Amino acid sequence: MTAFAPDFSGATVVPSPNHGERAGGRRPDMIVLHYTGMDSADGALAWLCSAESQVSSHYFVHEDGRVLQLVPEQRRAWHAGKSQWKGESDINSASIGIEIVNPGHPGGLPDYPEAQIAAVAELCRDCVERWGVAPERVLAHSDVAPIRKVDPGENFPWAKLHAAGVGHWVEPAPISGGRFFQRGDQGPPVEALQAMLALYGYATGITGVFDARTEGDVSAFQRHFRPERVDGIADFSTIDTLHRLLTALPRRREFSI
Repeated sequence: MTAFAPDFSGATVVPSPNHGERAGGRRPDMIVLHYTGMDSADGALAWLCSAESQVSSHYFVHEDGRVLQLVPEQRRAWHAGKSQWKGESDINSASIGIEIVNPGHPGGLPDYPEAQIAAVAELCRDCVERWGVAPERVLAHSDVAPIRKVDPGENFPWAKLHAAGVGHWVEPAPISGGRFFQRGDQGPPVEALQAMLALYGYATGITGVFDARTEGDVSAFQRHFRPERVDGIADFSTIDTLHRLLTALPRRREFSI
């Protein structure tokens, strides 16, 4: 692809050939954050810009805060893969994808540098303002593709992003004892938990059975909103944090377990 004018004024354009039309002229109203998960930034960038890879993102944020734009925002970058959120399965057509340089779980989950997070926050604020993205639609790759994906990981500082004016967040409830639900449990309380996850946006089946998918969705929720412990067990801390996030949404419905 030839060069294009950046949508974000702080970005340097490095074109990727991997993009297409947004389905049905869809306007992006989501932001999906990823980590690169590779040993080097150069290797990750080369992969995203290679026609062979068939993957790309709109933006690429270096550890020192430099921002590259690989695909114009009006185009559909290929970053989310098989994914779903609030009943929508073509997440690539609905979103702006941002790759953040970090080796991720394969590299031991190192911390994200302050300069990098400041740059991500500035970029996200700009996208939010231009496209009208709701706070609760700034998501992790692991949110839209639970089990299959775990990025940007439990070390990503969502609280700092929220403090900078980006995303939806409440302080997680402390981890404590009490009633919990896990794989194999079933009944109305499990069904209520599944309904809460689905209402927030996860593609959780409301079956009343705490199955592998429910466990994966709980883990994804914890990875984003209660990262102190990611175990797929719906303890009081997890359920209370989810409930408070739901009550902060417009046109909320009340659920109790």
